Amino acid sequence: MKTDTQIQRDVLAELKWEPSVNAAQIGVEVKEGIVTLEGKVSSYSEKWDAERAAQRVSGVKALAIKLDVALPGSSQRDDADIAHSAANVLAWMTYLPDDSVEVVVEKGWITLSGEVDWDYQKQAALGAVRHLMGVTGVSNQIVIKPRVLLSAVKSEIESALKRRAHMDADKILVAIKDADVTLTGTAHSLSERDSARHAAWGTPGVRNVVDHIVVI
Repeated sequence: MKTDTQIQRDVLAELKWEPSVNAAQIGVEVKEGIVTLEGKVSSYSEKWDAERAAQRVSGVKALAIKLDVALPGSSQRDDADIAHSAANVLAWMTYLPDDSVEVVVEKGWITLSGEVDWDYQKQAALGAVRHLMGVTGVSNQIVIKPRVLLSAVKSEIESALKRRAHMDADKILVAIKDADVTLTGTAHSLSERDSARHAAWGTPGVRNVVDHIVVI
């Protein structure tokens, strides 16, 4: 089991290894496996990449993000320009039905809303706008349209977990109520917990996933 000092060292190394992140501007504190990232980044996409880098490190149980997005002058844009760019990039996406996602921008912060059929469409919309110049943050409020769950949905999720050889699928428990899935049990890392959540979201008919998996 890693000590907090080892986790801190590994997170710092992972941040330095990530080319899209200026690690010199980010401080890392660790207490009982919970990692806090502090400092300033020059774009929302850099903030996102810093979070993903920290999550890749084994032993990290949770993240607390205290990173401020400080846009350089050359990257600042008014809200109307950002909204126009976001609407255009979403309109060109083959993943999304026409007019399924709405965009609101306030002080550089994008809020996405609307309804889609699948979680991958929701995540694709987020991925399309988070790299736009001038964006300081994104709230993804897109919802998944309710669909009739098949009787086999529970076994489909469990089968997806077992296909991921690096995971001990027997330690992940799946419960279903209506179109909502609740995951409980234990995982060895944040990446394993993410894999379980993605397996649940990738099952047809799932509207919501509640993640109660504990990283040990």
